[in-house]
Order: sequence, then structure tokens, then C-alpha cells
Amino acid sequence: MNRIGIDAGGSLVKMVFEEKGVLHYRKYAITEIDSFIQWLNMTVPTAKLVVTGGKSYLVKEKTSHPVTIVNEFEAMAEGARYLLEQEFHLLHKEFILISIGTGTSIYHVTPSNFERVIGTGIGGGTFIGLGTLLAGTSNFTELVERAGSGDRKKIDLLVRDIYGSNETPLIGDLTAANFGKAHLSQDATKDDQLASTIQLIAETIILLANQVAQIKDVSKLVFVGSTLSGNHMLRKVLGEFSQSLGREALFPTNGAFAGAIGAYLL
Repeated sequence: MNRIGIDAGGSLVKMVFEEKGVLHYRKYAITEIDSFIQWLNMTVPTAKLVVTGGKSYLVKEKTSHPVTIVNEFEAMAEGARYLLEQEFHLLHKEFILISIGTGTSIYHVTPSNFERVIGTGIGGGTFIGLGTLLAGTSNFTELVERAGSGDRKKIDLLVRDIYGSNETPLIGDLTAANFGKAHLSQDATKDDQLASTIQLIAETIILLANQVAQIKDVSKLVFVGSTLSGNHMLRKVLGEFSQSLGREALFPTNGAFAGAIGAYLL
């Protein structure tokens, strides 16, 4: 274990290392960075660290290991290429990469190049922040589970809510206004509000990603990032919207570690 790839982001520190030809993955909350550094010092005191992400400087400040910092966008693109090749056997493909971390970045990736086209502050940080305000907890796993048991139709104003029994010009279950019925639904729960929050995040991200796909004339959408980990509802909404828009959605199993993998490979 002479080399470790690390992605130190706004919420998590993720690392990738190889043992006996197999990549291994670990992650820590950014608030646990001292525990992470302790693990490095005890387990791999001489390893070279290749670090990316907005909190790279913290890793460099806190460790005596040799550290190389690499470009976050380049690492993300390289890691996504690796994941597509390993899991989906897709070589030399062009795709739109959507990285959903604390915020969201959207890239156009080709076999030899990449471009970060656009980004948004809507992402995992939005879900945890709004989730804390709505449900009184910042525990990501709990928020995801509660959202999964909620019904966003009690909170979101749908097209069919406006048209009633009349014929609608659009699909009736499409959102007319996120949270548009929150002030009208007396029986709505916090779980319903959390479900609506995930819907809002997914709709915002997929609309931006689809615009980039249209501009670049690309059909494949590759979704990575820690916000997708265990978040079946977010994956479901993104996948359904992708399909309805004529796109192919791919969710690599270890997509949360795309940046760390890229750092390891660069």
C-alpha cells in the first residue's frame, strides 16, 4: 500500500488504496479528519498520498506523509472513466458526468478530455440542511429512510391538481410547483416534506444534466457522488426522468469514490 488516493470534500473524506490487486474503499466524515489522519499514521506511515477536493489543504496540513494535490475536476473525470470500464465494460465512451456531493457538478467527458460545463448549489448539502430544518436531524441515513416512507404528492403541487378532472396538456403527475401544497395539506408529515425535498433536488439536477446532454448531443448520463449512497429514492427519480427524456442513466456501484479513484490513478 504505497499509494493512496484521497478525495477530501466538503462533507466526507474518501480514500482508495490497492492490496493484492484489488481496490479498497474507506470514508470518514470531514469532522473525523483527525481519526482519518491517525489511521494513516498507524497503518501506512510511508505511503504517498495523492489528494483532491476542496479540503485537500487540511490533509496536507495535518499529515507528515508526502502529498501531491491534483485537480478535482480531472480526478473526477478519470475516476468515472475507470468505473465505467470496470463495471459496465464501456471503453472510450463519451458521457455526461453528474457528481452529486455537497453541491453538484456536471461534466462533459470524452475518452481524451473533459469539461466541467455547469454546477449548482443544489445537492447533498441541500438535503441535509433542509432535512435538519424540517426533521430536526442531520443524520443522512435517517433522513433518506424517512424520505423513502413519505409521499411527496401531499406536498408538491402537481399538474393534475391544477386541472382537476379536465384534460391536461402535460403528464398529470409532473410537478407544477415544488412544495406548492405544503400550506394546504393538514395531514402531511415531516417524511412527506423530506420526500418532496428529494424530488426537488432530483428535478433540478436532471433538468440541468439534460440541457448539457442536449448541447453536447450525448445520450449517457453517469451519476456519481456520496449523496447517492443508499439513497434509493434519489436514484429512482433520476433514473425515471432520464428514461423519460431519452437518456441512459448509469449509477456505478462505487461512484461515491470517483474522485478518490481518479486521484489514485493520476
